[in-house]
Amino acid sequence: MNDRVPARTPLAPLFGAVVRPFLAFFRLEAASGIVLLAAALGALAWVNFGGAELYQGVLETELALGVGGAVARFTLLELVNDGLMTVFFFVVGMEIKRELAVGELRRPAQAALPAVAAVGGMLVPAAVFLAFNAGGPGARGWGIPMATDIAFSIGVLALLGRRVPHGLVVFLTALAIFDDIGGILVIALFYGHGLDARWLVLAAAVAAGLWAMSRAFVRSWAPWAAGGVLLWWALHHAGIHATIAGVVLGLAIPARPRRGPREVLAGLGEHVRGLLGTSGDEELDSEALLRIEDSIEDLEAPLARFEHALHPWVAFGVMPLFALANSGVALGGGGGIEPLGDVAVGTAAALFVGKQVGIFAFAAGAVRLGLAPMPGGASYAKLLGVAIVAGIGFTVSIFIADLAYASDPALLAQAKLGVLAGSLASGVAGALVLRATAEVRPA
Repeated sequence: MNDRVPARTPLAPLFGAVVRPFLAFFRLEAASGIVLLAAALGALAWVNFGGAELYQGVLETELALGVGGAVARFTLLELVNDGLMTVFFFVVGMEIKRELAVGELRRPAQAALPAVAAVGGMLVPAAVFLAFNAGGPGARGWGIPMATDIAFSIGVLALLGRRVPHGLVVFLTALAIFDDIGGILVIALFYGHGLDARWLVLAAAVAAGLWAMSRAFVRSWAPWAAGGVLLWWALHHAGIHATIAGVVLGLAIPARPRRGPREVLAGLGEHVRGLLGTSGDEELDSEALLRIEDSIEDLEAPLARFEHALHPWVAFGVMPLFALANSGVALGGGGGIEPLGDVAVGTAAALFVGKQVGIFAFAAGAVRLGLAPMPGGASYAKLLGVAIVAGIGFTVSIFIADLAYASDPALLAQAKLGVLAGSLASGVAGALVLRATAEVRPA
């Protein structure tokens, strides 16, 4: 019998290179979910333990930006919801672009199951919400329970460790991205205001300019930032919610390097050999060194560079600030709020019941029909647990609630209560279901 240890193959480092970025993303989202939860709890405590007036006063603090007669005035809450959330949607747009171009969604076979599950996870919750609110003043909020909060959801799965197969983590991440796409379309199509054709033409022209910049492989952040600000301003005046500018900008950023790795390394090798062939007494000039630096930068697409730079700021800055500014709701029903109103109950039921039913039924049906395999060879019990966890709808759900009930504070407070209750129930119940399943044996 041959007892020799087999030689190490290139497969292990190659697998590590493929999986390492996903693990980094997983850890970042899991950690940001904890910070997000702390911010939401902090806002709730602030409002419900005697600080409601101070909380509201801080959010209504007026700020000004500009010089001379060109001054824009806005509140702190508007800065967070309309300004900083544009950066959030910019990162979301880049995540969507990355997944579609080089990630898990680039192959139809892999994208099929989360896409089908996302359809169920959007249609059924909307129907459940309308079952409570159709024909009433709260009907406009039907889009609130459609989104899955990826930071909270991934955070729950991270706490469960080996109870959740890697394939189901990828499935939930892809499902949340499809949810984001659906939520973005809902915001753009149904939660704007009166459209202005002239500003729409300008917005289309700016978007065309961004596409041209993408084709030209612009790497510097300054032109992209200028184009994003101009698009935000045009969409704001066109009647489409301005945060959509972040998504459009994110989708325009080049997701692939200008040149393939082999081509870059071949050119770099030739350049280095030429430098080594010179006299040893000659010092390398700055131009020769800059060419090496430029060649290395060609290996990284602008999207990867921008996302790497912004993702931590969004995960640990923008999203917690949004949670702090939008989660301050009086749980005791003060201020005329109805904790058991149709909007509150409908939102909670749509997230907790509608999400899990829609996702599990559509995903299990697709697997049974042979349209897609079960992710990671998991059991239906584990799929159900992940479907329940996907009912955590926080950031985008509250954002849509702000748009749907901007002129009705009472209904907005109800919607936020429903989002908090439904998300809490989904996170706890999903974790319990997954905790009751067997651990996944490491391969």
